[in-house]
Amino acid sequence: MTGPAPGPSGARREQPSAPASAHERGAKARRGSVDPVRALMHRHRELCARAVDPLEIAAGLEAHGVTDRTAARFRHRDVFSLAEELYARVPRDGDGGDAAPRQKTAPARPWALRAVLGLLPLLPGALAAATVIGAYRTGALAVGAAGAVLTAGALWPCLRRGPLGTGGRRGRTSRRGGRSANRSAGRFAGLLTALFAALPGALCTGWLLAYAACGDWLLAGLIGRTDGAPGPFAPGPFAAGPYDPGAACEAAVVLCLAVAPAAWCARWFAIRARRRLAASSGLDEFAAGVRPLCAAAALAFLLALPPLVLTARLTVPGAAADPTAEAGIAALAGLLFLARLLTVHGFRAAAATGTAAACAAEAAVLGAAGAARLPGCAALGEPVRRLAAAHGTAALPAVACGAAALALLVYACAALSRASAHTAPTTPPTPSPPPIPTRSTSMSDETTAPHAIPGEARR
Repeated sequence: MTGPAPGPSGARREQPSAPASAHERGAKARRGSVDPVRALMHRHRELCARAVDPLEIAAGLEAHGVTDRTAARFRHRDVFSLAEELYARVPRDGDGGDAAPRQKTAPARPWALRAVLGLLPLLPGALAAATVIGAYRTGALAVGAAGAVLTAGALWPCLRRGPLGTGGRRGRTSRRGGRSANRSAGRFAGLLTALFAALPGALCTGWLLAYAACGDWLLAGLIGRTDGAPGPFAPGPFAAGPYDPGAACEAAVVLCLAVAPAAWCARWFAIRARRRLAASSGLDEFAAGVRPLCAAAALAFLLALPPLVLTARLTVPGAAADPTAEAGIAALAGLLFLARLLTVHGFRAAAATGTAAACAAEAAVLGAAGAARLPGCAALGEPVRRLAAAHGTAALPAVACGAAALALLVYACAALSRASAHTAPTTPPTPSPPPIPTRSTSMSDETTAPHAIPGEARR
């Protein structure tokens, strides 16, 4: 009985086998020498190991440039499906390898504590209104100073934790503890980094608040005549008149009262965006659903401002209705809300840029009015004088803050539609040192692992 005819190299040719099924061909492709998902898993191992759920991995991948088209090269329909496989394959503390995804849910807070935390943003506005009323009735400066300190103390936890807080946006540290000196140095470096990162935004916010307090009074003294009479601009001596703290008190009360709707709108947006992230099947679908939510949150905050302005006007004795000044306060509140919303979701530089643009516009107005007092430079102050004569000095900061707020709203609708904006930021993936195979490692494992060292595999 004769066997198969030998081939050109002298080896016997095998009989052709039955064609493999589609499932076997897919399995063989996944068991090939190159596993693209495994390579991606090792590249983002720290992100996958720290993730609480697959949504956090999807957001991290999207932040590093992985799109649905990129996920198709890994044999997945979208980034969310790829994130689910990475979450299942990367072992975590207490997992035994390729275990099924398990959600880590935090224990629910008591309803009383949730109610207290929900009503906490009302405290700064209540303290500010009580301070203004007490200071006007007693006429004592100490009452105003003490009330300002208490209001700032109530405002600090609202901006530190909760929907308006940035404490949860810090990158998570590794669970492997090192020496105490290294940990202390790392905390000190992180504190310095956080301070330098928050410094531009804090300076811009301080300028905006200072201009709201005394900017109109200073501008009125610089431009002098605002009666709109024809003729060249010839300001006289600086004579702004006595300073009236009523406008500053009204602005302070409005901004402090606006903390509550800002916190509630930010929380509503975060919860809705998180639900949309869980229900979406792709990044494009998620972005299309989040943009209306961002616009709705900004619109809800703006609709809450008119009652707050009316309340602030009633707290200041003798305050007259000034639609232009009140529009400027509302524009400032909207600008600060959008800047804080971007900061909370990780876009601190964009928030600082928007507030800096408003500061630059207000500084340019004051600079032009001051430069007009120099000999031969009277024409520089003519546009400022005409605008102030037509609409009042409060129209200038209203235009500056309104334009900056509109620009931030357009940017926020685009930036907050990314999945990476709705999860805690993670540090960029750093490649971990490849493990050295032991002598008991099989040759098949060494050849299939993409991270194996070629020199070690030959030993």
